[in-house]
Amino acid sequence: MTNSPYNPVLLYVTDPMCAWCYGFTHVIRRLRALWHGRLTVEVVAGGLHPFAREPISREQRERLAVNWHRVQERTSLPFNYSLFLREDFVYDTEPACRALHVVRRLRPALTLEILRAMHSAFYADGLNLADPQVLAHAVRPFGIQENLFYTLFEAEEIIDATEKEFEFVEMLGVTNLPSVYMEGGMGPELLTSGFCQLDELEERLLQHLEMA
Repeated sequence: MTNSPYNPVLLYVTDPMCAWCYGFTHVIRRLRALWHGRLTVEVVAGGLHPFAREPISREQRERLAVNWHRVQERTSLPFNYSLFLREDFVYDTEPACRALHVVRRLRPALTLEILRAMHSAFYADGLNLADPQVLAHAVRPFGIQENLFYTLFEAEEIIDATEKEFEFVEMLGVTNLPSVYMEGGMGPELLTSGFCQLDELEERLLQHLEMA
Protein backbone atom coordinates (compact mmCIF):
# COMPACT_ATOMS: atom_id res chain seq x y z
CA MET A 1 0.00 0.00 0.00
CA THR A 2 1.37 3.38 -0.95
CA ASN A 3 1.28 6.46 1.21
CA SER A 4 -1.58 8.56 -0.10
CA PRO A 5 -1.70 12.28 0.64
CA TYR A 6 -5.38 11.93 1.45
CA ASN A 7 -7.91 9.35 2.44
CA PRO A 8 -9.72 8.25 -0.73
CA VAL A 9 -13.52 8.26 -0.76
CA LEU A 10 -15.07 5.39 -2.70
CA LEU A 11 -18.67 5.41 -3.90
CA TYR A 12 -19.92 1.84 -3.86
CA VAL A 13 -22.90 1.74 -6.25
CA THR A 14 -24.90 -1.31 -5.30
CA ASP A 15 -28.34 -2.80 -4.66
CA PRO A 16 -29.35 -5.13 -1.80
CA MET A 17 -31.07 -7.41 -4.35
CA CYS A 18 -28.19 -7.56 -6.86
CA ALA A 19 -26.53 -10.99 -6.99
CA TRP A 20 -23.08 -9.82 -8.04
CA CYS A 21 -23.28 -7.11 -5.37
CA TYR A 22 -23.94 -9.88 -2.83
CA GLY A 23 -20.52 -11.27 -3.70
CA PHE A 24 -18.80 -7.93 -4.10
CA THR A 25 -19.88 -6.49 -0.75
CA HIS A 26 -17.54 -9.01 0.89
CA VAL A 27 -14.71 -7.67 -1.30
CA ILE A 28 -15.51 -4.07 -0.35
CA ARG A 29 -15.64 -4.96 3.36
CA ARG A 30 -12.23 -6.64 3.15
CA LEU A 31 -10.75 -3.65 1.31
CA ARG A 32 -12.05 -1.28 3.95
CA ALA A 33 -10.59 -3.49 6.69
CA LEU A 34 -7.19 -3.59 4.97
CA TRP A 35 -7.23 0.19 4.57
CA HIS A 36 -8.64 0.81 8.05
CA GLY A 37 -8.62 4.50 8.89
CA ARG A 38 -7.27 5.43 5.44
CA LEU A 39 -10.30 4.82 3.26
CA THR A 40 -13.94 5.91 3.30
CA VAL A 41 -16.65 3.84 1.63
CA GLU A 42 -20.00 5.47 0.89
CA VAL A 43 -22.83 3.16 -0.14
CA VAL A 44 -24.93 4.44 -3.05
CA ALA A 45 -28.27 2.80 -3.88
CA GLY A 46 -28.10 1.99 -7.57
CA GLY A 47 -31.62 0.71 -8.19
CA LEU A 48 -31.29 -2.60 -10.04
CA HIS A 49 -35.01 -3.09 -10.76
CA PRO A 50 -36.86 -0.22 -9.05
CA PHE A 51 -40.63 0.22 -9.24
CA ALA A 52 -41.35 -3.18 -10.82
CA ARG A 53 -45.05 -4.03 -10.52
CA GLU A 54 -45.53 -7.32 -12.38
CA PRO A 55 -44.39 -10.75 -11.15
CA ILE A 56 -41.32 -12.04 -12.96
CA SER A 57 -42.05 -14.51 -15.73
CA ARG A 58 -40.86 -18.09 -15.95
CA GLU A 59 -38.24 -17.06 -18.49
CA GLN A 60 -36.98 -14.30 -16.19
CA ARG A 61 -36.79 -16.74 -13.28
CA GLU A 62 -34.72 -19.12 -15.40
CA ARG A 63 -32.32 -16.36 -16.45
CA LEU A 64 -31.94 -15.19 -12.87
CA ALA A 65 -31.31 -18.72 -11.66
CA VAL A 66 -28.49 -19.11 -14.20
CA ASN A 67 -26.98 -15.80 -13.10
CA TRP A 68 -27.24 -16.73 -9.42
CA HIS A 69 -25.47 -20.03 -10.13
CA ARG A 70 -22.63 -18.11 -11.76
CA VAL A 71 -22.26 -15.87 -8.73
CA GLN A 72 -22.40 -18.88 -6.42
CA GLU A 73 -19.65 -20.64 -8.39
CA ARG A 74 -17.45 -17.52 -8.40
CA THR A 75 -17.91 -16.56 -4.75
CA SER A 76 -18.90 -19.80 -2.94
CA LEU A 77 -21.66 -17.89 -1.15
CA PRO A 78 -24.91 -19.64 -0.18
CA PHE A 79 -28.01 -19.11 -2.34
CA ASN A 80 -31.63 -19.98 -1.62
CA TYR A 81 -33.70 -20.45 -4.78
CA SER A 82 -37.09 -20.77 -3.07
CA LEU A 83 -38.26 -17.35 -4.30
CA PHE A 84 -38.33 -18.73 -7.83
CA LEU A 85 -41.05 -21.15 -6.76
CA ARG A 86 -43.36 -18.21 -6.04
CA GLU A 87 -45.30 -17.15 -9.09
CA ASP A 88 -46.30 -13.89 -7.37
CA PHE A 89 -42.74 -12.69 -6.74
CA VAL A 90 -42.28 -9.08 -7.93
CA TYR A 91 -38.60 -8.17 -8.29
CA ASP A 92 -38.94 -4.59 -7.06
CA THR A 93 -35.68 -3.32 -5.56
CA GLU A 94 -36.87 0.19 -4.69
CA PRO A 95 -37.99 -0.69 -1.12
CA ALA A 96 -34.60 -2.25 -0.30
CA CYS A 97 -32.77 0.77 -1.74
CA ARG A 98 -35.05 3.06 0.24
CA ALA A 99 -34.20 1.08 3.37
CA LEU A 100 -30.53 1.84 2.72
CA HIS A 101 -31.37 5.54 2.95
CA VAL A 102 -33.00 4.94 6.33
CA VAL A 103 -29.93 3.02 7.45
CA ARG A 104 -27.58 5.78 6.30
CA ARG A 105 -29.65 8.26 8.28
CA LEU A 106 -29.73 6.21 11.50
CA ARG A 107 -26.58 4.05 11.45
CA PRO A 108 -24.19 5.58 8.90
CA ALA A 109 -21.13 3.79 10.26
CA LEU A 110 -22.89 0.43 9.92
CA THR A 111 -24.34 0.88 6.43
CA LEU A 112 -21.97 -1.61 4.79
CA GLU A 113 -22.59 -4.21 7.49
CA ILE A 114 -26.36 -3.79 7.23
CA LEU A 115 -26.12 -4.07 3.45
CA ARG A 116 -24.32 -7.39 3.95
CA ALA A 117 -27.12 -8.54 6.25
CA MET A 118 -29.75 -7.52 3.68
CA HIS A 119 -27.91 -9.45 0.97
CA SER A 120 -27.88 -12.53 3.19
CA ALA A 121 -31.57 -12.19 4.04
CA PHE A 122 -32.48 -12.18 0.35
CA TYR A 123 -30.00 -14.60 -1.16
CA ALA A 124 -29.20 -17.02 1.67
CA ASP A 125 -32.48 -16.98 3.59
CA GLY A 126 -34.83 -16.52 0.63
CA LEU A 127 -36.66 -13.57 2.21
CA ASN A 128 -38.40 -11.00 0.01
CA LEU A 129 -36.75 -7.61 0.55
CA ALA A 130 -39.60 -5.90 -1.29
CA ASP A 131 -41.59 -6.47 1.91
CA PRO A 132 -41.13 -3.62 4.45
CA GLN A 133 -41.65 -6.06 7.34
CA VAL A 134 -38.75 -8.18 6.13
CA LEU A 135 -36.61 -5.06 5.83
CA ALA A 136 -37.52 -3.90 9.34
CA HIS A 137 -36.58 -7.33 10.70
CA ALA A 138 -33.27 -7.33 8.80
CA VAL A 139 -32.11 -4.01 10.29
CA ARG A 140 -33.40 -4.61 13.82
CA PRO A 141 -30.23 -6.41 15.05
CA PHE A 142 -28.34 -3.19 14.38
CA GLY A 143 -30.36 -1.22 16.92
CA ILE A 144 -32.98 0.24 14.58
CA GLN A 145 -36.42 0.01 16.15
CA GLU A 146 -39.25 -1.05 13.89
CA ASN A 147 -41.48 1.96 14.59
CA LEU A 148 -38.68 4.38 13.78
CA PHE A 149 -37.76 2.42 10.68
CA TYR A 150 -41.34 2.47 9.36
CA THR A 151 -41.69 6.19 10.08
CA LEU A 152 -38.62 7.08 8.05
CA PHE A 153 -39.26 4.44 5.39
CA GLU A 154 -42.61 6.03 4.55
CA ALA A 155 -41.38 9.62 4.85
CA GLU A 156 -41.60 11.71 1.68
CA GLU A 157 -38.08 12.98 2.30
CA ILE A 158 -36.65 9.45 2.16
CA ILE A 159 -38.77 8.47 -0.85
CA ASP A 160 -37.61 11.58 -2.74
CA ALA A 161 -33.98 11.05 -1.73
CA THR A 162 -34.10 7.50 -3.05
CA GLU A 163 -35.41 8.62 -6.43
CA LYS A 164 -32.83 11.41 -6.61
CA GLU A 165 -30.06 8.91 -5.92
CA PHE A 166 -31.31 6.75 -8.80
CA GLU A 167 -31.05 9.86 -10.97
CA PHE A 168 -27.54 10.53 -9.67
CA VAL A 169 -26.48 6.98 -10.56
CA GLU A 170 -27.93 7.41 -14.03
CA MET A 171 -26.06 10.71 -14.39
CA LEU A 172 -22.82 8.94 -13.47
CA GLY A 173 -23.39 6.66 -16.42
CA VAL A 174 -23.45 3.46 -14.37
CA THR A 175 -24.12 0.53 -16.70
CA ASN A 176 -23.32 -2.35 -14.38
CA LEU A 177 -23.78 -3.25 -10.74
CA PRO A 178 -21.70 -3.32 -8.69
CA SER A 179 -19.61 -0.30 -9.66
CA VAL A 180 -17.07 1.66 -7.66
CA TYR A 181 -16.14 5.30 -8.20
CA MET A 182 -13.46 7.34 -6.48
CA GLU A 183 -14.13 10.95 -5.63
CA GLY A 184 -11.71 13.21 -7.46
CA GLY A 185 -11.13 16.85 -8.19
CA MET A 186 -13.14 16.58 -11.40
CA GLY A 187 -15.93 14.55 -9.81
CA PRO A 188 -16.39 10.79 -9.36
CA GLU A 189 -14.00 8.66 -11.44
CA LEU A 190 -14.85 5.08 -12.35
CA LEU A 191 -12.64 2.60 -10.53
CA THR A 192 -14.31 -0.66 -11.53
CA SER A 193 -17.52 -1.80 -13.20
CA GLY A 194 -18.82 -5.25 -12.33
CA PHE A 195 -17.54 -7.88 -9.94
CA CYS A 196 -13.83 -8.31 -9.34
CA GLN A 197 -11.65 -9.86 -6.67
CA LEU A 198 -9.89 -7.96 -3.89
CA ASP A 199 -6.43 -7.93 -5.47
CA GLU A 200 -7.76 -6.44 -8.70
CA LEU A 201 -9.80 -3.81 -6.89
CA GLU A 202 -6.86 -2.78 -4.71
CA GLU A 203 -4.56 -2.62 -7.74
CA ARG A 204 -6.98 -0.27 -9.52
CA LEU A 205 -7.26 1.87 -6.41
CA LEU A 206 -3.48 2.18 -6.14
CA GLN A 207 -3.20 3.08 -9.81
CA HIS A 208 -5.77 5.86 -9.39
CA LEU A 209 -3.97 7.18 -6.31
CA GLU A 210 -0.66 7.27 -8.17
CA MET A 211 -2.27 9.33 -10.93
CA ALA A 212 -3.98 11.69 -8.50
